[in-house]
Amino acid sequence: MRAAILMVLLVLVWGGNWPIMKMGLTHIQPLWFCTFRLALGLACMVAILVPMGRLRPPPRGDWPVLFSLGLLSMALFMVLTNLALLVVPAGRSAILAYTTPLWVAPGAALFLGERLTRGRLAGLLLGLGGIVVLFNPLSFDWSDREAVTGNLMLLAAALIWAAAILHVRGHRWCAPPLELAPWQMLIGLVPLAAAAAVFEGAPRPDGSFELAWTLGYNGILATAFAFWAAVTVNRLLPALTVSLGFLGVPAFGLVISALVLGEGMSPANLGGLALIIGGVAVVAVAGARERRPPN
Repeated sequence: MRAAILMVLLVLVWGGNWPIMKMGLTHIQPLWFCTFRLALGLACMVAILVPMGRLRPPPRGDWPVLFSLGLLSMALFMVLTNLALLVVPAGRSAILAYTTPLWVAPGAALFLGERLTRGRLAGLLLGLGGIVVLFNPLSFDWSDREAVTGNLMLLAAALIWAAAILHVRGHRWCAPPLELAPWQMLIGLVPLAAAAAVFEGAPRPDGSFELAWTLGYNGILATAFAFWAAVTVNRLLPALTVSLGFLGVPAFGLVISALVLGEGMSPANLGGLALIIGGVAVVAVAGARERRPPN
């Protein structure tokens, strides 16, 4: 029951964060928004682990995966999605960013020696069909360079997240992921803060209440709590259940963005979402069947 509750909360927190990020980005520069989010998440993780006596230096064997997670799935993923949110609707952004599982399947075949079976290939093709529907090449305004760049940034963010997942899959952990969380946040935070200072100058928050609560939501809930909850559900629930459960994130992101920001739920968005969710589900089910021991 505890794991199921956490799974639902994760879907709500991460799905609801897409319109919240778009709101927060109207009050401060995008790189500084990412920086403050990671800094707040890091502070929360330290506050949680210190009383538990679990804030320890990471083992040398975990450093490579810490850099992958900190630089790729945290810093670079956040930067690309935040920049894209400046020009792409939040609901559409959630759908494209959560195409990540589609890229893991062919990546695992290329780099980890896993077989790209018919089931996984079918799921990949279904998901790619969803991306084509989302872009709708006949009606997409290819002359709008900002929109094209923003959409490509979201797909790049999904690919980068997939690369980090592949590294995690092939890594032999020396310490529990929860104890490594603050270190990967720190690794992502340092270059992120430096990039923000170089490209955006000093932070220019407008001091609004909306900025304060959107940053609080991102740092405390969408980063610190969500990471702990994700680690917990991955330990307590079967991989297939977790994979399918996370499909609720882009679906809820699309719905809540329509309600909060007034974004239209166009047929292209709904059709693309349905095909991508179907593709990810097929990949997850195929993977679970392949891992099932023979009778």
